[in-house]
Amino acid sequence: MRVFSNPVGAGSLWFDNLATADGTPVAYDPQARAFLPMPPFCANRDRIGCNWIAPKEGEFCRSCAMTALAPDPDIANAIPNWAQTEAAKRWALDNLGRWHWFRPEDPGARPVFRMLAEGPTPVAMGHVGGVVTISVAEADAVLQTTRREALQEPYRTMIGHMRHEISHMLWWRLSLREDFLDAFRAMFGDERIDYTAALQYYFENGPPVAWKQHYLTSYATAHPHEDWAETAAHLLHLTDIADSFVATGLSSPRMPDAGWDPYSEPDAERLISTAASLTVGVNHVNRSMGLADIYPFVLSNHARQKLAFVHGWLRRGAQGL
Repeated sequence: MRVFSNPVGAGSLWFDNLATADGTPVAYDPQARAFLPMPPFCANRDRIGCNWIAPKEGEFCRSCAMTALAPDPDIANAIPNWAQTEAAKRWALDNLGRWHWFRPEDPGARPVFRMLAEGPTPVAMGHVGGVVTISVAEADAVLQTTRREALQEPYRTMIGHMRHEISHMLWWRLSLREDFLDAFRAMFGDERIDYTAALQYYFENGPPVAWKQHYLTSYATAHPHEDWAETAAHLLHLTDIADSFVATGLSSPRMPDAGWDPYSEPDAERLISTAASLTVGVNHVNRSMGLADIYPFVLSNHARQKLAFVHGWLRRGAQGL
């Protein structure tokens, strides 16, 4: 993620800022990729802290307009959890906008989000036909950690959920192309195998013993759809880690050049190798504070091939559809 200029003075702004250091209200314009010091602000600004501009006063921003169902406010912590969930959505959508997905120049369908709070029964997150269902309860740090440990998923965050579920929607969009499915099946396998049965087998038996040779995560082994979504999410992780590294002025001998833009990089292998090398250093910094690695994954040759495949299709972007 970029670091942004202050439109009314010195200093920088971060993606989630609602105001400058001196208290001037600002809002993010995702089309211009810049902050503005004037309305119209999103109608959700006061309720959940949305910091994007809106088309008109009293309307929702481009991101909030994609939410068709908000969580039940009578459920404990639903609104603060929803606020964090929408913030993660805005981050993921802005990342994808660097490749023109879901921007005005994108002629295709947008994702529709159902944001659900959890009562006694957990919410099953997923995607069906362009509709993405998200449990806002997983914005809660305690619940998120509990499920991370129970499911043995070392990277389980709301941004991770957003990238994964939106990637399912991107597959759905790409599958409308005649030239995509054959290439996908050659790389990931035939997605027409029974999804429900495949997931049941995975949860009952776990991944194959040697799964790390071919997959990024154990869950990716469950079905070709999940392999795609996990791989696409990881491509977004790696690209944004590299972009954020560059944006904050950090340097590394592994960087191609000082002005390198990871989102504009056409060479998938260079992007993946550079980003992976940067995660080693950032992981080491985290360890100095007793924190977990931010990217605790090893990229096998086969996983790199899948990442490169996804990069080729996502970087081509919505305008290529």
